[in-house]
Amino acid sequence: MAGRRVLVLIGSETDLAKVEPAITVLSQLGVDSELHVASAHRTPERVVELATTARERGFAVIVAGAGLAAALPGAVAAHTTLPVVALPLASGTLGGLDALLSCAQMPPGVPVATVGIDAARNAGLLAAQILALGDPALSSRLVKARKTMARAIEESDGRIGGGKR
Repeated sequence: MAGRRVLVLIGSETDLAKVEPAITVLSQLGVDSELHVASAHRTPERVVELATTARERGFAVIVAGAGLAAALPGAVAAHTTLPVVALPLASGTLGGLDALLSCAQMPPGVPVATVGIDAARNAGLLAAQILALGDPALSSRLVKARKTMARAIEESDGRIGGGKR
């Protein structure tokens, strides 16, 4: 699928800094993304429009970041059969636990894949892994990224570990 492939949604501009690692990792993997601000509560019609037109606009996965009641991922999932990756964001008095539970406890028939609180990098990686099911080149880039990550851990072990203290 050519063009923009991952739609990234946030409910508020204040969520941008927390979601940027998802966009960065997608870019590093050569995956195009497009970011929009749309609130499940304040602009519900816009959320429906983005969700219902995502496939025809060339998107294959949607990442939706939200805090507090975290309604955005579920609202998006209610209006598309594309995979939706929920990114619960830390905010409010519960530090994101409310958002995590809201995303993870979706009703039967309207699933969202949920990553950890503020785990934007994992949200981007999961979206890329979903896309890689039909994209061998992306799959290869993901394998290379994993090997690079493993080498960095091995180098850390060589510097500070080695089993002796």
